[in-house]
Amino acid sequence: MPPLSLSSTLLLLLAVLLSSSYCATAAAAEKHGAASGMPSFREAPQFYNAPSCPPPLPAGPGAACSPNALVHVAMTLDVAYLRGSMAAVLSVLRHTGCPQSVFFHFVASSAADYLRATVAGSFPSLGFQIYPFADEPRVAGLISTSIRAALDRPLNYARSYLARVLPECARRVVYLDSDLVLVDDVASLASIPLPDGVALAAPEYCNANFTSYFTATFWANPALSVVFEGRQACYFNTGVMVMELGRWRDGGYTEQIEEWMELQKRMRIYELGSLPPFLLVFAGRIAAVEHRWNQHGLGGDNYRGLCRDLHLGPVSLLHWSGKGKPWARLDAGRPCPLDALWAPYDLLLRAPFAIDDS
Repeated sequence: MPPLSLSSTLLLLLAVLLSSSYCATAAAAEKHGAASGMPSFREAPQFYNAPSCPPPLPAGPGAACSPNALVHVAMTLDVAYLRGSMAAVLSVLRHTGCPQSVFFHFVASSAADYLRATVAGSFPSLGFQIYPFADEPRVAGLISTSIRAALDRPLNYARSYLARVLPECARRVVYLDSDLVLVDDVASLASIPLPDGVALAAPEYCNANFTSYFTATFWANPALSVVFEGRQACYFNTGVMVMELGRWRDGGYTEQIEEWMELQKRMRIYELGSLPPFLLVFAGRIAAVEHRWNQHGLGGDNYRGLCRDLHLGPVSLLHWSGKGKPWARLDAGRPCPLDALWAPYDLLLRAPFAIDDS
């Protein structure tokens, strides 16, 4: 499917046309509102491979190392953001030419049985595996308080540990956050070339104020700021990345990230959760990806979560990074115009309790 180019007028029209879809979901939620302690999700449509694709992967964990797995997708999975994760999975399957050849690797820290049953129930033919986040206790001890509580969850740091958690046969993975949807083929993203020795690819934003991601204490200390010397360091968002895990292991990048987190415990060098350690290790050392693969910031800033518009240019992936999440704004009856583009991927049947994602 070609990337979408969406004007503000078209978005307003889509908001009207798609509102009925979300209302239908809300009606189903009310109908099936018996309390169960956990959210429930409907079964997604079945999507089939094109004739040019390899044979379909079997459902469940057995095909993690199959040569027929064209794309490996890695995500975290937890109850708080499960609604977003389910929508993201649906969007991947809906827009790829070989949906039965995509294998999903989920990292979870709790409720694995419920999460496994929920994913299998909504996607009965999906090839996927759920891995425990064994490094969670260690990560919890390394985390410093940031500007928003949701950023301080250990699972938010699991992307730094994929090379330890996933099997070695998953050499290249597309990492995706839980607050996004794709509107293009994930295989195109997964096939982006990475030069020799480069372990990570992501859209770069060199017009962003890079100095703002670190404190004055960091920049005032030449022994620290020298880390960026000779590097054309630019901001990149870690919610969408193509990762070469073999190269990651060879470079010892998890250990490098942990070293910066340990320093942060001793002296305040940044404020923004798991992103700054990534920038310290990788900024200026990644393969650049077209911006259409991460139209981020749709959740607003980290304080108020105000509505934002798309960046100029084509769109392959919509990302609600920031405080405002589309499901929360839709439920509250105060959606932003672009939230209507997320609503058709919502598989929720009922939400028995409010989840704080602040």
